[in-house]
Amino acid sequence: MAYQLPKLAECPKVGDREVLLVANGDLRLSANQKCWAAQHEMETALAEAVSACGYQLRRAHAYDPQREHGFIDSQAAGMAVFAGVDPDAKLVVAEAVWQYSHHLLHGLLTHRGPLLTVANWSGTWPGLVG
Repeated sequence: MAYQLPKLAECPKVGDREVLLVANGDLRLSANQKCWAAQHEMETALAEAVSACGYQLRRAHAYDPQREHGFIDSQAAGMAVFAGVDPDAKLVVAEAVWQYSHHLLHGLLTHRGPLLTVANWSGTWPGLVG
């Protein structure tokens, strides 16, 4: 009996003037909830700046109303997000608060498109873990 290889899902392609955003957070739900407002504020300002340059910023992962934040909060969540990211897309890693880089590292290692890291660290919360 031959082994059936799994079929890889095709990632939706992004437009030429579209930029995807990912935001990794903390392992702790309470930290992500507390920090979400600051992250959202930074992402809003970033979207305006990207728009002023003629591009559209789109999150690669949604806000979760049940968890009350929009962060990638684990390696498993990061793998799920990057499974649906066009590997050639323009990508921004946007950080305003606590974060753990290992939530995204595997996806960034194989990403082929341009990558920009944007941080707006106010110092309100101690401990940027990267």
